[in-house]
Amino acid sequence: MANQYDLIIIGSGPAGYTGAVRAAQLGLKTAIVELEEKLGGTCLRVGCIPSKALLEATEKYDEAQNHLADFGVNVDHVSFDLEKMLQRKESIVNGLTGGVAFLMKKNKVTRYFGRGSISRSGVVEVVQESGEKEELTATSIIIATGSKVSSLAGVELHGNIVGTSTEALSYESVPEHLVLIGAGVIGLELGSVWRRLGAKVTVVEYLDRILPGIDSEIAKEAQKIFKKQGFEFRLGSKVTSARALEEGGAVVEVEGAEPLHCDRVLLAAGRAPNTDGLGAEAVGIELDRRGFIRVDEHFRTTVPGVYAVGDVIGGAMLAHKAEEECVACVEKLATGYGHINYAVIPNVVYTHPEISSVGKTEDQLGEHGVDYKKGVFPFMANGRARALNQTDGKVKVLADAKTDRVLGVHIIGARAGDLIAEAATAMEFGASSEDIAAVCHAHPNLGEAVREAALGVAGRVRQM
Repeated sequence: MANQYDLIIIGSGPAGYTGAVRAAQLGLKTAIVELEEKLGGTCLRVGCIPSKALLEATEKYDEAQNHLADFGVNVDHVSFDLEKMLQRKESIVNGLTGGVAFLMKKNKVTRYFGRGSISRSGVVEVVQESGEKEELTATSIIIATGSKVSSLAGVELHGNIVGTSTEALSYESVPEHLVLIGAGVIGLELGSVWRRLGAKVTVVEYLDRILPGIDSEIAKEAQKIFKKQGFEFRLGSKVTSARALEEGGAVVEVEGAEPLHCDRVLLAAGRAPNTDGLGAEAVGIELDRRGFIRVDEHFRTTVPGVYAVGDVIGGAMLAHKAEEECVACVEKLATGYGHINYAVIPNVVYTHPEISSVGKTEDQLGEHGVDYKKGVFPFMANGRARALNQTDGKVKVLADAKTDRVLGVHIIGARAGDLIAEAATAMEFGASSEDIAAVCHAHPNLGEAVREAALGVAGRVRQM
């Protein structure tokens, strides 16, 4: 029958569309159900991709305005065209979401437009905008519906005055004063965009540090750099309310402090699993106390034939982690074997400088009593970084004190997001710091900083 499939995936984000392509490659008759017109999920539409487009545009503006003169390049009367920046962002999004649609067609994955929910075992109901309903059946169903912005008590969302990252990607003008609630990745990246264009940016964070989850030594260095760039931080501060004002602008109230009056508020205090309208609990899919779907090591939910992957099951909320999970789940269904190595999932913050990490942080190793050695190398001592005029930051390599096996690598500095791939590859193959140090790196190159940090584990740094 036309509506019968081997696999139905609910959600077309990086997990969903990647998993659907892999399923089709493995010979499974596959369908994907998506509520939004554009495929690609939050990441492609209103997350990873558009934010990076704006980060790149504003970084070029900041460089032209403040740094090109250091290279002997004189640029007078530098200005920016916000409308064109936003148009470029949309063009990139449209190109990539169109590319996902092409992938579905090329791999013969059937796309259904509407809200997908599980009505009973093996059955997905698709409700279109018109209200028309259609039932699909499948041997296996994967839930890949991702996450949404977490709410915060007292914060009243109001258009783009008090909004989320979605609204902050499309402000029609640069706010004079932007208050970020939350000092995580999303807030700092989007805060960087608007700070470079002239906004005053105040970051209010409940914790006493920025970037929770990032190695604390790296996070402290990042905070110093961001402060020099113009960020104002109010750490250890509890937001009790945030609301739009009738006369315009907004006010953010902080426990034990004076209220903050501003033009815009960006709520970036984390993300929550997107299980709305799935019918999960009605069919017996168990959720934990935070709303994440419970799964076993093979991504099986508590309902036979129903699986879940990505942000909706918790863990690191990263697009590439979700992709790997869905591919592993699909391969397990089709071949009997699927694997993901959670110990080697890289993470990148696309601020300037970039911040990246893979493996254990120094904090985690200390908490678990792991005996380790550390090698550190500053970008200031790297020739390529000096040529780029990007000498902030360093590379840190952590290795087991007995075996020398690399346990974690943490980078803040130029192109850290690219450099972390070498570390992740090395760790995937169980490399030691000596292995990384033994590999010949091109000179002059930023990758040499990784090698020198690896040499530093054994006290052999050569380029200081």
